Amino acid sequence: MKWTPAKLKFFLNVYPPYLGAGIWVERVSQDWLELDVSMKLRWYNRNAVGTHFGGSLYAMVDPHLMLLLMGALGDDYVVWDQSAGIDFRKPGKGRVHAQIRLSHEVLEEIRGNTAAGEPFRPRFDLQVVDAAGDLVARVHKTLYVRRKVARARQPG
Repeated sequence: MKWTPAKLKFFLNVYPPYLGAGIWVERVSQDWLELDVSMKLRWYNRNAVGTHFGGSLYAMVDPHLMLLLMGALGDDYVVWDQSAGIDFRKPGKGRVHAQIRLSHEVLEEIRGNTAAGEPFRPRFDLQVVDAAGDLVARVHKTLYVRRKVARARQPG
């Protein structure tokens, strides 16, 4: 199946782990450079003290950079999540949001650093904010990106 931004949004919104966490992908841009995601505080995604469960805060931003880069770079690249960390800054209450953004400059940097077939490991910082715009969590992600090596066709 060839993925489109609309298909990705639909799939993520019916993906059982996201349904179970109450995560909702609101938008995936047609150029694969932007994704907006949110999560309401519900009885099933609260922690012991009544705020957003930390695992759900991380899950709401987890795969999106990788998926956006796969869409933006195309089939000539291998893209993997390599490492991540999260800094909790404030208890998450109510609806929280994250805007994941790539730029054309980042894509060009990746293309330039992988042109010879070497891997490149760009680092990204994402923010999860509450309805007032206050920082709830900062997520640090490092991705592994490499241009695929063209394989010679075998005779016969």
